Amino acid sequence: MKLLLTFLLWALLLVLCWPLALLVLIAWPFLWLLSIPFRIVATVMEALLALVKALLFLPARLLGGGPR
Repeated sequence: MKLLLTFLLWALLLVLCWPLALLVLIAWPFLWLLSIPFRIVATVMEALLALVKALLFLPARLLGGGPR
């Protein structure tokens, strides 16, 4: 459904302003490649925060707090 909506929005942009639609079509793969390092950093930060949370809640879980 998301792909269909994206295609419909691009088709509408093609009708309204075709040079901009072609620029989007050409630039999208390059923008996707540029975003890869940021996605890797976000994944690493999410894992580190989960580790810190697990370490902070470890004493409570050992004392019988249980997972929440």
